[in-house]
Amino acid sequence: MLHGIDPLISPDLLMVLASMGHGDEIALVDANFPAVSVARDTVHGRALRMDCDALQAIRAVLSLLPVDTFGDQPVLTMQVVGDAQAVPPVVAEAAPLFAAQGAAMGSLERFAFYEQARRAFAVVLTAEPRSYGNFIIRKGIILQ
Repeated sequence: MLHGIDPLISPDLLMVLASMGHGDEIALVDANFPAVSVARDTVHGRALRMDCDALQAIRAVLSLLPVDTFGDQPVLTMQVVGDAQAVPPVVAEAAPLFAAQGAAMGSLERFAFYEQARRAFAVVLTAEPRSYGNFIIRKGIILQ
């Protein structure tokens, strides 16, 4: 145990977050996402797990990771197949967490999201049961 670190952050995830640099991305994905196969192509090379829902995972990760506010849409979600304008409940519930960091959200078509996740630093598989609980977060910098 370490003081001040959310207990949902495993030692492996802590190492990944600490290893990421400005502009690197991490994908937090729902229980239906093909995390293992997608993660093979990431920098980390394997999927990590967080046994919690997407909102708990986002809160824990954001407690340590600043979101990039220098570029457009530092947070990406997966569009609903057949209705790109729809906002899934899990995305609507997560939006205030990112807004609090000044981070704008965008969305990608399903297969474009998979490709973006493959280019991420790491993929974290959550236990989120709801569809479209998938987020790619671009790391910012910590200003001194």
